[in-house]
Amino acid sequence: MKKSKGLVQIYTGDGKGKTTASLGLAMRAVGRGFKVIMIQFLKGEESGELLFVSRYHPFEIVQLNDNNCFQQSEEELRVVVERTWTYAEENVLSEKYDLVILDEVFVAVSKGLLAAEDILSLMQRKPEQVELVLTGRNAPSEVVKEADLVTEMLMIKHPYTEGIGQREGIEL
Repeated sequence: MKKSKGLVQIYTGDGKGKTTASLGLAMRAVGRGFKVIMIQFLKGEESGELLFVSRYHPFEIVQLNDNNCFQQSEEELRVVVERTWTYAEENVLSEKYDLVILDEVFVAVSKGLLAAEDILSLMQRKPEQVELVLTGRNAPSEVVKEADLVTEMLMIKHPYTEGIGQREGIEL
């Protein structure tokens, strides 16, 4: 099957499912023989998807932060985000991957650790055949405007409001 032009997709919003949607896309892409990498910005704990990928190796997930981002100082996070962004740029531009997912990249933007202009620049420079997926709450309007597909996850009801925390295998 001939690969089509790569687009820029965004999964954003306050609702659950942004990372999960991008993982579903990764699974579909791998099924069609695509090379996939997910680069995670500012994740809190070792996630189920990271454990799955380390066990079965369907594609790569990379976290360059060895610590829990919720327990790090702003300066520590800035260093991690800068290193992760450099790695992300290199991998998008390398043409080694057909699908590159920058998971929770918008969290880094909303915390002031990465500029929306950096994302816009990468969107403009990405190789034509690379599909680029960006996830996280609070996608900047200027990035949304330039993307090809934008899905907003809307929270209508969530167990967190009832005091039910993250559950292993469901949220983690």
